[in-house]
Amino acid sequence: MTHRIGVIRGDGTGPEVVAEGLKVLEAVRDGFEVELVVFDLGADRYLRTGQVLPDEDLEGLRGCDAILLGAVGDPRVKPGILERDLLLRIRFELDQYVNLRPVIRYPGVQTLVPSHTEDDVDFVVVRENSEGLYSGAGGFHRKGTAQEVAVQESINTRHGVERIVRYAFDVAANRRKHLTLVHKTNVLTFAGDLYQRVVDEVAPTFPDVRTEYVHVDAACIYFLDQPSRFDVIVTDNMFGDIITDLGAMIQGGMGVAAGANIAPEGVSMFEPIGGTAPDHTGKGTINPLAAIAAVQMLLVLLGEERAGDRVHAGIGYATQRMKSMRAGEMGYSTAEVGDLVIEGATS
Repeated sequence: MTHRIGVIRGDGTGPEVVAEGLKVLEAVRDGFEVELVVFDLGADRYLRTGQVLPDEDLEGLRGCDAILLGAVGDPRVKPGILERDLLLRIRFELDQYVNLRPVIRYPGVQTLVPSHTEDDVDFVVVRENSEGLYSGAGGFHRKGTAQEVAVQESINTRHGVERIVRYAFDVAANRRKHLTLVHKTNVLTFAGDLYQRVVDEVAPTFPDVRTEYVHVDAACIYFLDQPSRFDVIVTDNMFGDIITDLGAMIQGGMGVAAGANIAPEGVSMFEPIGGTAPDHTGKGTINPLAAIAAVQMLLVLLGEERAGDRVHAGIGYATQRMKSMRAGEMGYSTAEVGDLVIEGATS
């Protein structure tokens, strides 16, 4: 079997971490072939041509089995252009309505909460990825005047909420069978009410899955104080964006946090959560583990669980041998961290 994988190397340190991810992918590949299709997308393309995501490149991405993204963002480009016209457009056009974020503490990883164990930090956030405040609804009135009004609307459809809730229940049914809705129903009485009603209506079709509700502010406290209470979290777009960054900090930082934008019936995209880190570009000091973990998620989605398991084992092997999770501080370069993962994955 051959898997066609689209590669967006991205900006800053994106190409460096993608290179390590692909190096690990090649090392664990067994019984299947990979065809890499590289897309020239990101800040350099925009600055050179004024194009962010031409239609022909979007169609090319549609023809892939999965997409691996490094990171996009560059201080030379006004904030919002690449995020909106590249990342959000891919998510919306390919209907990647699930943002899946495993929050895993790997062996040996140091975090800001030393009392946490590996067993404490092991949950998944299922974030709605196509609606809410990121739908782009709203506008200005009297912009630039003293009477300026800015309206940003959160759009939540029954269709969108139900499909993300059902996806989250499916994930929970295959884990520890516990689903937590995280929202703010006491203030957001319309959107929150819709989410809660849908959870209540879907729950009887998953009788083995326990359900719970937690306000988003309380969830942030529990992330620090009692993360073990969570198995699978389902939440909306904005809340999910915020709490997954906090999740990254209790698993060891952005350098180990990976995520996926999933289209269950289409093409999904996998990426490290951290940004482009332009101050590290070209120095070999960026931590590639998040990009390697994104490759692990990509392999599992493609049905290559054995290879995915080997990558997961390799990451654990590497973290146990790294006293600091910042590649370079303890004598590990970006490439050497990739080599450690391969050593653990293939031993």
